[in-house]
Amino acid sequence: MAGFEGRRVLVTGGASGIGRACAEAFATRGATVVVADVDADQANATAEAIGGEAWPVDLADTAALADLSLDADILVNNAGIQHVRPIEDFEPDRFSLILRIMLEAPFLLIRAALPGMYARGFGRIINVSSVHGLRASAFKSAYVAAKHGLEGLSKVTALEGGGHGVTSNCINPGYVRTPLVEKQLADQARVHGIPEAEVLSQIMLTETAVCRLVEPAEVASLALWIAGPDAGMVTGASYTMDGGWSAR
Repeated sequence: MAGFEGRRVLVTGGASGIGRACAEAFATRGATVVVADVDADQANATAEAIGGEAWPVDLADTAALADLSLDADILVNNAGIQHVRPIEDFEPDRFSLILRIMLEAPFLLIRAALPGMYARGFGRIINVSSVHGLRASAFKSAYVAAKHGLEGLSKVTALEGGGHGVTSNCINPGYVRTPLVEKQLADQARVHGIPEAEVLSQIMLTETAVCRLVEPAEVASLALWIAGPDAGMVTGASYTMDGGWSAR
C-alpha cells in the first residue's frame, strides 16, 4: 500500500465510525489528516490520537461554508445522519437537515477544495455513499434521496475534474458496524413492528449474500486504494461493499 507522505486529507464525520477508520488509515500511511466533526471534543481527541488536526464544524450550517477555501489533496465526504419514518410522518425540517449535511455540504466542500486541487494537478474526492445510493429502502426517504444525489454529484465532479488530475468516486457499503447503524435499531423495530433484537436478521441483512455487518476498516481500505497511485484511471465509479445486496 502506497504511502501518503506530504498529502493533506480532510475527513468529515472523522471522529467516529467509518470516518475515524479512514482518518486512522491515512494517518498511519503518513498523511496529515484533518478530522472534521460536529463533536468538537471527539474531533480533538481523534486528531490528537492520530497526530492530525481537528476542525469542529457543523455541516448543517451550509451558509457558513459558502465562501470556504480548503487546502486538501484528498477529501473524504463521509459525515451523515439517519432518520427512519414513513413519508407521511417524515418531518420536513428533518428531511431538509439530512439533505444539507449529506448533499449540500459535500457540494460546498468539493467546491472549496477544487481550486487548490486544480492548481496542483492532483486531487481525490472520495464520497462515502451507500448501497442506498443505488437501491432504496422503505422509511428512509431523506437518506436515500441524499445518497442518490451524492452519486450524481460525484459523477459530475469526475467529468469536470478529469482534465485537472482530480478523480471523484463513491464507496457504497451496506450496513456498517457504526454508531449510526446502532442508533437505527430502535427506529427500525418500531416502524416494522418487530423486536429490536430481530432488526439485524429480519431487516438489515436480509438482502446480503454475506450475512454480516461491514467493518469500518474495510471501507477505509478501499478509500486508501482509491486515493492511491494505482487508481488514477478510476473516476466516476461507485464501488459496492454490500455483501452482494446490489447483485439482486
